[in-house]
Amino acid sequence: AQATLSERSPASIFSSRLCLPPAMARASGYDRHITIFSPEGRLHQVEYAYQAVKKNQNVTSVALRGNDCVVGVTQKKVPDKLMDKDFITHLYNITPNIGCLMTGMTPDARALVYRAREKAAKFKDKNGYEIPVHFLAMKIANIGQVYTQHAYMRPYGVNAMLFSIDDETGPALFQVDPAGMYMGYKACAAGTKDAEAVNALEKIVKKKLDLTEAETIQQAIGALQTVMGMDFKPSDIEVGIVSTSRKGFVRLSEEEIDTHLTAIAERD
Repeated sequence: AQATLSERSPASIFSSRLCLPPAMARASGYDRHITIFSPEGRLHQVEYAYQAVKKNQNVTSVALRGNDCVVGVTQKKVPDKLMDKDFITHLYNITPNIGCLMTGMTPDARALVYRAREKAAKFKDKNGYEIPVHFLAMKIANIGQVYTQHAYMRPYGVNAMLFSIDDETGPALFQVDPAGMYMGYKACAAGTKDAEAVNALEKIVKKKLDLTEAETIQQAIGALQTVMGMDFKPSDIEVGIVSTSRKGFVRLSEEEIDTHLTAIAERD
């Protein structure tokens, strides 16, 4: 006769659970705790954090590294007509020379930016020079990684793109995801249509164009326009840039963005 649940050993009960299909695994509560692996070796809550980046703000962001600059472009959406559009931004300064483009949950973005600024300030106070962008990316990634291990905090629902002109390597672009993964990139994307944006950026990188500052800005904006299937107005997007010809991290004005949009339209 088949043994009842109370008569079966803990080991046999555990082994039977390992055979659960994915849907039943989630139904069994594997997606309710951030610290527990599912039988397939997945952390469902971390995967849900990736979905928060994609779906929370419904925006797409791209960044492109040129010969002497790095450009970040993102959509700018005002959710309420009564809101002042000047207070809505996805671009942040970590230091005067390091810019950050955050995609995902705005409150989480603000919290992570403040932690990044704190780490950058402490580094400069201790060492006497500004924190290198690759080291800052690692420090931010470490925060994200710790929150995949401990049950007392959820991951930040944001994707961070960091860019700066490094003293040793020149233009530098790094991306940090909610799980604490960080990598250097020639071009990267995040948000609702990140897969389509990556395809568009791959085509630009494969062409091996002479990416001057103006060309980099226009290629990045053009890639985002292609992905979204629309022509932007200057108020529809935000553009941030670090360049050897500019001092520090700079946000382009609507007049400057309009100039580049006109150049893109004339070229097409």
